[in-house]
Amino acid sequence: MTENFPHNPLRFKAENLTSEEQLDLYGKLLLPRMIEEKMMSQLRQGKISKWFSGMGQEAISVGVAAAMPDDKFIFPMHRNLGVFTTRNVPLDRLFSQFQGKNHGFTKGRDRSFHFGSPEHKIVGMISHLGPQLGLADGVALSEKLDQNGGCSFVFTGDGGASEGDFHEAVNVAAVWQLPVIVGIENNAWGLSTPSEQQFRCAHFTDKAIGYGIPEEDAIQVDGNDLFDVYHKVKSCVESLRERPRPIILEFKTFRVRGHEEASGTKYYPEGLIDTWSQVDPIERLKEHLMSTGVLDNAKEDALRTKFKDQIETGLKEAAAQPNIEAQTSLEIMDRFSSGAPQGLKEAPAGSDRPLRFIDAISEGLKVSMEKHPELVLMGQDIGPYGGVFKVTDGFVDAFGEERVRNTPLCESAIVGAGLGLSIAGKKAMVEMQFSDFVTCGFNQIVNNLAKIHWRWGQSADVVVRMPTGGGVGAGPFHSQSTEAWFFHVPGLKIAYPSTPADAKGLLRMAIDDPNPVLFFEHKNLYRSLTGPVPEEDYLLEFGVGRIVRSGEQATIITYGLGVQWSEQVLDAHPEWDVEVIDLRTLLPWDEDLVMTSVQKTGKALVLHEDTMTGGVGAEISSRIHECCFEHLDAPVARTASLDTPFPFAEDLERNFMANARLESDLDALLTR
Repeated sequence: MTENFPHNPLRFKAENLTSEEQLDLYGKLLLPRMIEEKMMSQLRQGKISKWFSGMGQEAISVGVAAAMPDDKFIFPMHRNLGVFTTRNVPLDRLFSQFQGKNHGFTKGRDRSFHFGSPEHKIVGMISHLGPQLGLADGVALSEKLDQNGGCSFVFTGDGGASEGDFHEAVNVAAVWQLPVIVGIENNAWGLSTPSEQQFRCAHFTDKAIGYGIPEEDAIQVDGNDLFDVYHKVKSCVESLRERPRPIILEFKTFRVRGHEEASGTKYYPEGLIDTWSQVDPIERLKEHLMSTGVLDNAKEDALRTKFKDQIETGLKEAAAQPNIEAQTSLEIMDRFSSGAPQGLKEAPAGSDRPLRFIDAISEGLKVSMEKHPELVLMGQDIGPYGGVFKVTDGFVDAFGEERVRNTPLCESAIVGAGLGLSIAGKKAMVEMQFSDFVTCGFNQIVNNLAKIHWRWGQSADVVVRMPTGGGVGAGPFHSQSTEAWFFHVPGLKIAYPSTPADAKGLLRMAIDDPNPVLFFEHKNLYRSLTGPVPEEDYLLEFGVGRIVRSGEQATIITYGLGVQWSEQVLDAHPEWDVEVIDLRTLLPWDEDLVMTSVQKTGKALVLHEDTMTGGVGAEISSRIHECCFEHLDAPVARTASLDTPFPFAEDLERNFMANARLESDLDALLTR
């Protein structure tokens, strides 16, 4: 496995670098190596729990961070310590992060380099090795929209480049001509899997043509030559200032340690480490600088002494930090940004006019675009076509194609780009053509959007709109109710309106809220339901349900199309005195309103279109039994769709849907 081995081990070209600059770069290269050597000792002593070594690859991290402007974002991975040190992240905070101290960046909630620092324009990875590429696209899109000549840099590895997120993000970057540099650290191994078992092309640069990236923008770099890394990255940055586009850099290098320290290196062929040790990036540069007189033994000793003192001081300061004591209230509070705006409990009265459900959504979105010039809409066919349901019809004429963006079929990359826009200070709305397709963006939603504020305080100012639900003869892949998939995920907010007025007000709140919101729209209501909607702008508060109709015999708790189903059944049975509660939002849901109603009526039925097992109704039912047991005259009933995939044929669909059983289930509850 020597395919990556540099052909010319001593080809350093200082070009226009002064002796002082060369020495400075050497120091930047030496520091992370010395920290890593210390971390090995810390690991053996049990002071840190895990370590992913970047030894042998330091020139890449350092060269990139030194060449990138300090105000431009870098998206490193777990072997890129040199990015953090070159960007002057304080060592005491860095060591506190490694030790799980509050003085770190994540309050002990995540480890090693799984964090971001807006101050240093660094956004760390999650463990899924790929999603960060979509985020880098979003930041690059912000740079392009602002026309400031900036770019972003994102790291991945030869293993990570096998992920679908890599393909999606590079494809989006190419289609949109985003100024993003994709740096692939090709160290020839993905954990213990060699490159020939990861991909079939000879080089990663060979992949570029498939995305329409020209040969001159797919560049191989000697990853063990700091000067080569620095000059080529700097050249890319300058080029992107003039012409935004994606560039692929393939860094040829080698990982001399294992995937992480516990994994070892027994799977390496004999002699491979010795071969690559001949071109160790530090020893290699040291030899070169010694030969040119830039470095001598005295300067070398001085650097090592300085860095040793800095490391020891940083470790001492980190060790002095107290261990974290769990505070449940803080853990719960930090799921969300505190910047959510104040909303109304009900839509204002006085200027109502009738609007269809779909028109109310469109109006709410249009008002949001007018209020927030930094808001960008993204989705399949939402541009001139107006979306498959025409929610954004006319938006391109009103706001332009830069802000109303047709996307490739790359759901994960687009959701990631939405988060990247938020990181860059903008707002994003992503439309899933159908909520069923959200599975393709699932990882970004549950592991990035939902967790990023809790992990390191970054707002995820992203709304994902999802047309949902059945009753339209669309079969198993265009009809599913998917809200329960996310109901379990802390850090998300979920809105699910049932009226045009609520649709406008809740969407306006969702977009103004800096937290991630999943906004479900029942497509069966788009053109079938018309209701009064205020002309003025208003925001409806999340977590506030409404009493649709009052009653004394029982309480129906529902949302979305379930509200209309409930009213239809009760209209057909005037003898039933039943209260109906529309939750409006599922995360948070109005527990106080539900419990007050159930305590009054003594009976409850939870209704939703989703399948029965594991649905939202199970949690609500459980909470009612816990909180209202002594008030119940009967067990809480649940009405839901069948526990089967969603069928296509009309009679099968009718039998599948929850409303087929609502009347009989309610009758059974009332007669108990």
